[in-house]
Amino acid sequence: MPLARSLAAALAGLSFVALPARAAPVDIALVLAVDVSASVDAGEYELQHEGIARAFETADLVDAIRNGRNGAIEVLVMEWSDRDKQVVTVDWTRIADAAGAKRFAAAVRATRRSSDGLTAIGDALVAAEAALARLPDRAVRRVIDVSGDGMANIGPPPQEIRDRLVAEGITINGLAILKTEPWLDSYYDQYVVGGPGSFLMQVEDFPSFIAAMRQKLLNEVTAARPIRRAAVSRHELVQMQ
Repeated sequence: MPLARSLAAALAGLSFVALPARAAPVDIALVLAVDVSASVDAGEYELQHEGIARAFETADLVDAIRNGRNGAIEVLVMEWSDRDKQVVTVDWTRIADAAGAKRFAAAVRATRRSSDGLTAIGDALVAAEAALARLPDRAVRRVIDVSGDGMANIGPPPQEIRDRLVAEGITINGLAILKTEPWLDSYYDQYVVGGPGSFLMQVEDFPSFIAAMRQKLLNEVTAARPIRRAAVSRHELVQMQ
C-alpha cells in the first residue's frame, strides 16, 4: 500500500510538470502590417518606422497600456509587399511598461527594409492571421493594423480575406496614405477595414504618418471608437509632436 501511494504521488508529480505554464492575458494582440511596396521610397519607409517607434516612446501610449484591464499588450511588426513577400521584422513582444516600450521602439529602428514589389493586401492579411495564430489564445482583442499607400494590384481580393477574418473575431483597422491615390481612404473603407470597433484613419502624405500612427495606436489600445474615419493633417502633426 505505501508503494502504491508513492507511485501515485510520483505520477501526479510528473503530470504537474508536464502541464504548460499559462501565459498572462493581454488586452490586445496587435499586428502592425506595414506597406513596403515599390511605391514607398526609402525616405517614406523611414518615416513609417520612425512613426511606430516614436509612438511607443510617448508617455500617453505607455499610460494607456498600463491602465488597461490586464496592463499589457502583445505587438508584432510585419512588412508586406508582393504575394510572396511578407516578413516579420519584429516578432511578438509583450509591452507592459515604459522600459518594454522603449526596447520595442529600438527593435523597430534596428530593422532594415525586407522587400519591395507589388501591393498584395489580401496576402498581407493572410500572413497577419498566421502571425496571430502563433500567439497563445490570451488576448482580449485581436487586431490587424494595415497601413499603406495604394490599392491591391495582385493576390486575393482583400475584402474576401477581410470578411473571413472578421467572422473569426479579428478586427482590421486601416491607415491610408493618400499621397499617390487620393481616393485610397474610400478603397480601404470598403475593402480592407472591418470587424468589431474597426476604424480608418487617413493622412495626406508620409510626413503626417508619425502623428497618425500615435493616435491610431492610442485608439486601438484604449478601444476608443469616437469616429469611424479620421484625417490627420500636417498642422496636427506639428501640434502632436
